[in-house]
Amino acid sequence: MSKRLDGTSMFTGINSGFANSFAQLSGQYSDGLTLENLNNSLTNTVITSNTSATTFASYMTNNFNSIDTNHDGVISASEIQDLMGRMAAQGLTREQITALAGSSGLTSLQQTVLAHFDDIDKNHDGKVSNQEIQQYGVESDLEKQKIADRNRMVNNMSMFYDNETDYEGSLLDYRYIDNQDNV
Repeated sequence: MSKRLDGTSMFTGINSGFANSFAQLSGQYSDGLTLENLNNSLTNTVITSNTSATTFASYMTNNFNSIDTNHDGVISASEIQDLMGRMAAQGLTREQITALAGSSGLTSLQQTVLAHFDDIDKNHDGKVSNQEIQQYGVESDLEKQKIADRNRMVNNMSMFYDNETDYEGSLLDYRYIDNQDNV
């Protein structure tokens, strides 16, 4: 069986991206991480050479007011921690996954989450949490196992009259194959 779908690495990667980008960006400016400084950082060659930092700086610029929760005009380390906690608890939107998780190209996990977003988002709040991703992985594994079991049972218990492919009878018209005959 393949590895179960789990969003932990995606959430960890986003948290790491925020923490690293905040450290890199805040180290550039003595007056803190203001909206003006974030906008300036998007043209700074040191920052723009790092795709991840540029992606997170762009995200922080576009969402400055919701990240700066105390509205003092500066994004602090505690506000970044709060943002990461909110994202982990409440989940991520499609846009956040695309913008933040895909800063260096979407991984197969992110592509899968985006492709099945509506199925994963069980509470239909427009966000997927790690718990929802993990639950979807369990349900997917169970469904795959049911299909495999059903196929195995059909293959082991029935053989249509001399393997006729155009037989139009019911599945109930089978001839049982004893497992001893298959050895």
